[in-house]
Amino acid sequence: MTPPVPARSARSIDREIFALAVPAFATLVSEPALLLADSAIIGHLGTTQLAGLGIAGNLLGILTGLSIFLAYGTTGTVARRLGAGDLRSALAGGIDGMALAVLLGAALGAVLQLLLPYVISWYGAGPEVSAAATSYLRVAAWGLPSVLVMLAATGVLRGLQDTRTPLIIAVTCNLLNIVLNITFVYGLHFGIAGSATGSLIAQTASAAVLSAVVIRGARRNHVHISFHPRGVLAAARSGVWLVLRTATLQLGITITTAVAAGLGAVGLATHQVTNSLWTFLTFALDAIAIAAQAVIGRYLGAGDRPMVRRLTNRMIGWGLVSGVAFGLIMAVARPLYDQLFSPDPAVQSLLSQVLLVVAAIAPFAGVVFVLDGVLIGAGDGRYLALAGLIAVSCFLPLALTVRSLDAGLVWLWVAYGGYILARLATLLARSRGTGWMRTGM
Repeated sequence: MTPPVPARSARSIDREIFALAVPAFATLVSEPALLLADSAIIGHLGTTQLAGLGIAGNLLGILTGLSIFLAYGTTGTVARRLGAGDLRSALAGGIDGMALAVLLGAALGAVLQLLLPYVISWYGAGPEVSAAATSYLRVAAWGLPSVLVMLAATGVLRGLQDTRTPLIIAVTCNLLNIVLNITFVYGLHFGIAGSATGSLIAQTASAAVLSAVVIRGARRNHVHISFHPRGVLAAARSGVWLVLRTATLQLGITITTAVAAGLGAVGLATHQVTNSLWTFLTFALDAIAIAAQAVIGRYLGAGDRPMVRRLTNRMIGWGLVSGVAFGLIMAVARPLYDQLFSPDPAVQSLLSQVLLVVAAIAPFAGVVFVLDGVLIGAGDGRYLALAGLIAVSCFLPLALTVRSLDAGLVWLWVAYGGYILARLATLLARSRGTGWMRTGM
């Protein structure tokens, strides 16, 4: 008779969560830290350039955000196959995801270059702001294949329960990015396009190193490296629901940017800084969600539903704690942000007010992101897409009300808080059941 397996302590579970979450946190924070550095570097060129970066950043965020399934879907797939004991299949699936990333990135970059004037006009900004956004995006579009390969390769490593390697590569390349941006913007006087050029070089280097790590691991485990159309198509099909889920998230941010664009250069510039700080916050809170994707996928692959439930409950608790902590830090540190991002007193004053709202949203966001990660790891993309549609449907009338009343940027972010609450309600409802706990490969 096989002796019963002793129940694991909460401390043991926490160690497993944070062994993945802590390196993931540092990796995730390095990316928005880079965006904040870009905002600070470009912000001192002028309010017009900063507003242009706001539009460019939103558009690139839409494209990369819609492609985040390359990381999230790959993480869940690789982790599930790893939990089922099939490492070679896990690596093969990861390689297919990376091939899809190259193809999709090249296509998106080409389309963006072709349609850029029309897309920029949709934001309704003035000619000077639109020119600044165009200058940035003409260069940045060439980096989309590298960005998408970075997503896919990082997802493979996370699925293999390795969040340390992406951390080392991301931090190194982002530091390089900052140095290059300062050099091109202020040393060579390339202006806002110089920032995009520095990012392009750093992103290409990061993609090359991450790809080399994954391919070396595949060869070490005797996985044949070649183009598999069926595998690439399977990766694309599995990501459809996650694309729809992410589209709703990007629609939420795009709605806020579109409304902010009607508030003038000061409102849009302040929104750009706020959005950069919000992105920093969400990436930080997403660390536990990344751990959730990896461990939930692995334990479902191994068929261990009780452990999946225990892990989910622990991570929800830690998500709440993290949200409260980061919200307090953001509120207390507001005076430090005033002169960092813009010399414009109007931008500084408005930013201080908006960040109080962001700090209040943070605890709810902490739980939302954890539940999102749990359901992504479980492969429950269809429900996530539905939940996203419900949340956006709740947010849109709130945002339109702010615009019609000309209520300003503070109330726009209050409305966005309503969007976060709608997401929280839909995800909590799903997590309480067991329909998302599909076991095996």
